[in-house]
Amino acid sequence: MKKILLMGNPNVGKSVIFSRLTGVSVIASNYPGTTVEFSKGSIGSGEKKTEVIDVPGTYSLDPTSPAEKVAVEMLNKAIKDKDSIVVNVIDATNLERNLNLALRLMKKKIPVIIALNLWDEAKHIGISIDVAKLQEILGITVIPTVAITGEGIKELVSRIGEAKQGAYEYENEERWHEIGNIIEKIQIIRHKHHTFAERLSDLTVHPWTGIPIAVGVMYVVFTIIRFIGEGLIGYVFEPIFENLWLPVMMAFSRVLGGQGIIHNILIGQLIEGEIDFGQSFGLLTTGLFVPIAAVLPYIIAFYLVLSFLEDSGYLPRLAVLLDKLMHSVGLHGMAIVPMMLGLGCNVPGALGTRVLETKRERFIAATLMAIAIPCMAQIAMIFGLIGKYGARGLFPVFGTLFIVWFVFGILMNLVIKGESPEIFTEIPPYRLPYFGALLKKVWMRIKWFLKEAIPFVLLGVFIVNLLYSLGIIKFLGRIAAPIITKLMGLPFEAVGVLIIGFLRKDLAVGMLVPLGLSLKQLIIASVVLTMYFPCVATFAILLKELGILDMIKAAVIMVVSAFLVGALLNLIL
Repeated sequence: MKKILLMGNPNVGKSVIFSRLTGVSVIASNYPGTTVEFSKGSIGSGEKKTEVIDVPGTYSLDPTSPAEKVAVEMLNKAIKDKDSIVVNVIDATNLERNLNLALRLMKKKIPVIIALNLWDEAKHIGISIDVAKLQEILGITVIPTVAITGEGIKELVSRIGEAKQGAYEYENEERWHEIGNIIEKIQIIRHKHHTFAERLSDLTVHPWTGIPIAVGVMYVVFTIIRFIGEGLIGYVFEPIFENLWLPVMMAFSRVLGGQGIIHNILIGQLIEGEIDFGQSFGLLTTGLFVPIAAVLPYIIAFYLVLSFLEDSGYLPRLAVLLDKLMHSVGLHGMAIVPMMLGLGCNVPGALGTRVLETKRERFIAATLMAIAIPCMAQIAMIFGLIGKYGARGLFPVFGTLFIVWFVFGILMNLVIKGESPEIFTEIPPYRLPYFGALLKKVWMRIKWFLKEAIPFVLLGVFIVNLLYSLGIIKFLGRIAAPIITKLMGLPFEAVGVLIIGFLRKDLAVGMLVPLGLSLKQLIIASVVLTMYFPCVATFAILLKELGILDMIKAAVIMVVSAFLVGALLNLIL
């Protein structure tokens, strides 16, 4: 099968062009031996079917990051295959920098065609480019495109066959001089005043204005996520389980006799003769309810909003704005992605650590997220439980979690050997996202969750069931009881709450209500529930992402830090 490699600098619109070319059937996967993601799809059908690969963005063919190394490896493999072409996607608003990669590609033994993207943006800011002259100089076809509207994409597809090896020669040491000569011949820049989007761009990356804007954006983001997530739970998923799935499971329970090992594994324990999707612990009850009805709605909501922030151009600005803070805990600015995802739901937060380059960074980010980032459902329950006390109750909880995130991040940065790479990210202009590509991106992420995450969640529920059946969880509860009652000052009943918290933390917070706890005890219990261990869904994904050894290390950090902070709060409050 023929192959088309989409190559270009980061944030030049490659992914949108890829979406325009490939339609719906897209596969997202990691490059072998790395956590660098790339997407592939196809164009045409039958014998004319051609594979299209969205290569990770790169600035040059001398790699300085894992993503750039993968890009070069994919190019070299395509050259060896001798049946591939490169569509070099260029940002028309930043032609000088983009031509560096273009000229390097033209020296490779592979046919090239150029998509001169963001053509509309270039015109808006007063840049005019003589495309015919550029084609003449380079000796290859150049097609102006506006990926977001589809302008030029049809012409690009129809002229793919014109791709050829470049005829333009130069020496490496003279490359930038030659690029300057090309720019002088084909580009004219007219004076143009700053647009509103450009002024907004300046405001959102400057610390004095960017941080207040970021706080406002996050407030709006989480309001939207909570609205969508809770709406999907309350009006779609819970009714489906309660009205359609519950009768089927109750009938199956009666067939199995209402008890026994098989019943306990598949259906779980009956609560007052009924199935409780939050507490029964069966594979077909709680095992399906947790990922589908409790986690998936927030994943849908969060990925929808996150994709909008990515494609609009705000997320790279937020990453740059918070880069200094993130480096203090051994991460760089893009680590804000898993942290934000974790606030929606820790499961996509765990998956989001893939945006980080090194194993060290992924471990620190996953551990910090699991310790100090409560999910949206848990946040809502904490507000419901302590909100009546106002700042006197809420500030100690969330203030403690932020301090824990910061302090333990600094400690892990000092103790865990390795380097924290610098952030190298392009800040694209603000633009309205192409909603076709945005929705496809959301669907790809949801599909991945359904395919890859749910089996691990079911495995986690099965393990919990097994531990319950063998009495191991009760045994561990008896061991932990003195620590919980004496060190943290919580009643013995809180042990059961912590055990339930391993399955669903929001449900566990709700179980604190009938215990009649004081404000001090509520604060301690809320903090410890957030810190001590991830829910079974997150645990299953972290186990897959980190591996057994690193998961054990992370689990030890979580448990020890939770007990330590709980004891300190008991002394201080």
